[in-house]
Amino acid sequence: RQIDPQKAVDYMLTVGPQYAMHKSTRIYLEEFRKSKKALLMKQAGVDGVKTSAAQEVEAYANPEYQELLVALRDAVEAEETYRWKLIAAQARVEVWRTTEASARNIDRTTR
Repeated sequence: RQIDPQKAVDYMLTVGPQYAMHKSTRIYLEEFRKSKKALLMKQAGVDGVKTSAAQEVEAYANPEYQELLVALRDAVEAEETYRWKLIAAQARVEVWRTTEASARNIDRTTR
């Protein structure tokens, strides 16, 4: 099968912004997770939980925190999917480059 390097580059230009969006979502969720934990610990303190260790347990057990972890999991999956699509497109360009170099060498040796 013929590799079209321009098509691979065009694909990278299309997928690159999607990868960036998913990566930024993942980073945002990782940072928001810290804020969410702090907010939930604060709420646990208002609700009468005294020690910070007990507040942390309450925060981690909170359904809102669990939902955040699911969103983070989904964001990582999406980011990795697009990252590997980009890696595959880059590999196609490298295969094409190697094939072209080999063809040039064959041409030189058969002259």
